[in-house]
Amino acid sequence: MAAEHDVIVYSTPTCPWCVRAKDYLKNARIEFTEKDVSVDVQAAREMFEISRQWGVPVLSIGGNVVVGFDKARIDELLGL
Repeated sequence: MAAEHDVIVYSTPTCPWCVRAKDYLKNARIEFTEKDVSVDVQAAREMFEISRQWGVPVLSIGGNVVVGFDKARIDELLGL
């Protein structure tokens, strides 16, 4: 079930793909934690450690990393 997954979205306020990813999760009624890497240095470090890149968005879904707004992969990991 989708609600069982721990979802973190690493993003910035000016990133259009970040907005799309967050809107998609909201519309699917998936709860997530948002980490704004433009102001949170620790979150930016976490994002780099898990993805090995600085681009956003990066999603962590149950410990699985999704780089960018990859709807098919997000659906797969959430069981949608």
